Amino acid sequence: MPPKRHLTARRVRLGAELRKLREAMGMKSKEAAELLGADSVQMSQIESGVAGVSANRVRRLAAHYACTDEGLVEALVAMATDRTRGWWEEYRGVLPPVFMDTAEVEHHATALREIVITHVPGLLQTADYARAVYTYMMPGLPESEVSHRVEHRLRRRAVIEGDNPTPYETIIHEFALRVRVADRRVTQAQLRRILEQIEDGHASVRVIPIDQDDFAGADASMVHACGPVPQLDTVLRDFPTGTAFIDAEPQLNQLRTLFRRVEKASLAPPASRDFIHRLAKEL
Repeated sequence: MPPKRHLTARRVRLGAELRKLREAMGMKSKEAAELLGADSVQMSQIESGVAGVSANRVRRLAAHYACTDEGLVEALVAMATDRTRGWWEEYRGVLPPVFMDTAEVEHHATALREIVITHVPGLLQTADYARAVYTYMMPGLPESEVSHRVEHRLRRRAVIEGDNPTPYETIIHEFALRVRVADRRVTQAQLRRILEQIEDGHASVRVIPIDQDDFAGADASMVHACGPVPQLDTVLRDFPTGTAFIDAEPQLNQLRTLFRRVEKASLAPPASRDFIHRLAKEL
């Protein structure tokens, strides 16, 4: 197959998973290429996500790699044959690639679990809140790009509000709910928006109170995008250098454990809803 013009998060992940299976088998790239009647360059392109791979080739490689996990194999086949052109592709070349990759990962997730400490989750943000964050964090950004970023963020809501919504649960620290990214009006509107999403069943929200004991997770922010099988989970974490898409099993296990620890420090959803109600009145 000819190389793809754009690297997408989904195709890069497919290539990475095929490489993991090959390396687990102790097979060299050249040997795998020979199984497909290809050369090392073509194999490298497949494993890096530059080139596509057919369903038959995925199954052939999986068989030679002695992968007996049928669920994983079929999930990889689905990734290989997926021709979805999502709404996010409209922003390619307009916004940084990470915007497309994030929307794509969210779209294909079977469930989304998020922890936020300093800001309201992107999927729950109002337009005014999102605009305030972007203009503050990147003061030199042209108005046209700010508008595109805000629009992209609001369109991401479709993943939890559409006809086939993805189950979404988030843990929000009280600090994120209290901080005024703009003014009191924007903060109150944001809190009402979160309550509306809870009432409409679009989000399960838990709150970590500021006075909660035994909570040292100030840097625990993450998005856990569940895959069709656990091996295809992805965790997104923001760092000063950019957003990391984590898929190594040892790291995934550590972050799953961290999520459970943070969850224990949070209020149950009904109590969290009441907490946000009180906070909205207080502010």
